[in-house]
Amino acid sequence: MSEHDFSRLRAAMVSNQLRTNAVTDTAVLAALDAVERDRFVPADRAALAYVDVPVPLAYGRSLNAPLVTARLIQDAHVQAGSTVLLVGAATGYAAALLAKLGCTVTALESDAALAATARANLDGTDVAVVEGAMDSGHAAGAPYDVIMIDGAVDAVPAALWDQVKEGGRIVSAWNDRGVSRLVRGMKTGGSTAMIPFLEAEAVALPGFAAPQGFRF
Repeated sequence: MSEHDFSRLRAAMVSNQLRTNAVTDTAVLAALDAVERDRFVPADRAALAYVDVPVPLAYGRSLNAPLVTARLIQDAHVQAGSTVLLVGAATGYAAALLAKLGCTVTALESDAALAATARANLDGTDVAVVEGAMDSGHAAGAPYDVIMIDGAVDAVPAALWDQVKEGGRIVSAWNDRGVSRLVRGMKTGGSTAMIPFLEAEAVALPGFAAPQGFRF
């Protein structure tokens, strides 16, 4: 496909898939229209870049569908200057969107090969790509205004909540007995409850098994 073809598909993604599914923030929509998602998927799967499905990557991982990433970013209520820890950097697409919105982004990835791909894809941006266990976060950059987990987890570890500022937010997808739901929560006076806001298929992230007896 040509650059023109991808540009046309990207515009259609924004107008037909995202605007019609409650992605209404004009800054988020502009970022989605500007960032070339096809650059962040394997070349042999580029035709899937603007379809609203997860795109398989190497190493047993997948890139979230555009709607999932867009709704997580929108419901995180990031602003220019927000400090964001992105958990599950994958190939760097969500980090590129957050950077386009003016956020100061630390992108955490546990897979060294994916982290290397993300660094290459994000070359020329100010995103810091770091490697480490995703459920441990990146304490060196804390506290953050927002932590965005770009995938589905069984539980949000206390280590991540510890790295959010008072009044800060975490957005994620939650594995709920085979169904994934997008959830958001705010750290307020020690309260860290997460509230579902959309049922949507999200890719699973490794390393986030819920402790026995855990309730979200």
